[in-house]
Amino acid sequence: MTTTASVITPLRPVSKDGLEALAAKAQANPNVIGTLKVKTVCEGQFRNLNYVRNLPEHVIDEPPTLLGQDTAPNPSEALLACLGSCLSVGIHANAIMRGITLSKLELHLEGDINITGVWGIGDLSKKRLGISAVRVKVDIESDATEEELAELLEHANYWSPVANTFRNPVDMEVSLA
Repeated sequence: MTTTASVITPLRPVSKDGLEALAAKAQANPNVIGTLKVKTVCEGQFRNLNYVRNLPEHVIDEPPTLLGQDTAPNPSEALLACLGSCLSVGIHANAIMRGITLSKLELHLEGDINITGVWGIGDLSKKRLGISAVRVKVDIESDATEEELAELLEHANYWSPVANTFRNPVDMEVSLA
């Protein structure tokens, strides 16, 4: 983390008024549950097209080592990207609300995963499945002190929906359509 007395070029701004209105709306009805929807279509081999809202498809593929075409991140890499993006949004929003100006915000993520089970067709001995450890290093340039930045990161991590999905058990059901 780098702190500077004056920030040369701040990140593209987010409306503080908009953040305050969003916070007020959430505080007025704290029990609202939204439902996110994604449609995944297998294009062939291990390349999948994912459709979210009215956005262009988001491609997920596998690397050649896992017999994919290497045209996009694999599912586990995409999961880490989602975590990094969620933490970044939280850090940026909370920096704005605290009056901290950021000129650089980069997150570097690593995740450890045992892939010898390969979708249940490889080594089927008992083992932990999925990502077993995640490390996130945050590179920030701002006008804040190291102490303010450490508190900002702790707060954003605590309130991150994706980080909490990693940390907490999630009810999940998979069934035929």
